[in-house]
Amino acid sequence: MATRAGRAAAAVVRISDRGARIAVVTIALVWHLAIGLPAVLAARSQLAAPQVVVGAWLLVAALGGLAGAWLLRDAALPALPLAALLLAVDVAVFAAAGRSQLFGPANWVWGGLAWFFVVVLWRRPVHWLFALLAAHACTGVAAVVLYGATEAPDLARAIMALYATSSLPAAVFAGGATLTALSRDRAATAATTNAMVAEREAAEQARRDRRERLALVSAAAGEVLTELAQGRADPADPQVQRRCTHAAARLRRLIAESDDVPHPLLHELRAAADLAERNGLPIELVTIGTPPPLPVQVRRSLTDPLIAVLADARDWARLTVVSSSDEVVVALVTPDAAGPEANAPPAGDGDGRVEHRYERDGKIRWTQTRWHR
Repeated sequence: MATRAGRAAAAVVRISDRGARIAVVTIALVWHLAIGLPAVLAARSQLAAPQVVVGAWLLVAALGGLAGAWLLRDAALPALPLAALLLAVDVAVFAAAGRSQLFGPANWVWGGLAWFFVVVLWRRPVHWLFALLAAHACTGVAAVVLYGATEAPDLARAIMALYATSSLPAAVFAGGATLTALSRDRAATAATTNAMVAEREAAEQARRDRRERLALVSAAAGEVLTELAQGRADPADPQVQRRCTHAAARLRRLIAESDDVPHPLLHELRAAADLAERNGLPIELVTIGTPPPLPVQVRRSLTDPLIAVLADARDWARLTVVSSSDEVVVALVTPDAAGPEANAPPAGDGDGRVEHRYERDGKIRWTQTRWHR
């Protein structure tokens, strides 16, 4: 149940998170292209090292496009190396912009770089982004001090620039992380609740089916017992004996269905074989492989035809179970008794994945049921 709830929560998170990822990648790239590039080109002659500023812009554009593609494909990003590279670009652009463009739009790292921080750190802890923004603020303050822009207006401009360009990316990042956590918790809770409801309904349905089947088996056994009690059936009659054996085998198998055992199918077949041995029939049970978990209806479809034939068996019987992860074959070989069919397998199985085969040649009687995925 926990695994199903976890898968459902992860799926909901991926779907709800995709819109936020698209928005963040779009904002970062559009800001970089529509605001940063024109400003750099317009003030290129005023930059201390224009080649460095333009080269850094191109590097971040390529890095942002690659990181955005990874993020939109839901691939894991190498966050720490990318963050270190962005911080190196931050320092290089502040150094290359020069004093005249320290607060100018050509110094595009003031406003545009924070959005790329958000892209590379998406789905990482919020304190990672705060640490990166703090490093970015320290770089800006260091540039202001080194360039000698320590007058009150310059310091105010630096503080306002840092606040204006960092507060919105930080709010988007924190909001996305919060919504993702809430979506995950609510999806996990809903999936767990639905799984519990489904299991309860399945258990109730199984109990109803079991009661109905028990009523049918009890009716068949009660009919034989009533006839014996009223003297309408002769205990020495082979047909009556076969009816009693068949009813007892079905009742024993029904009881075995509710046992909590690792391999219910083998347990039910062993119960039928044990009853046959108690009635004096030598029976050999051979198992090859381990059956996969099977629903009760499939197990009934596999065992009912063989129980019907086993009730009519004489002298000896050989029961074989061959199992794999996607197939189970159960076969019963008994001597073929003379006379009409006493207990032929039922024509239908109630499950289209279970096949019946039944043959007799006057010497042996061969019954096979086969389940496959």
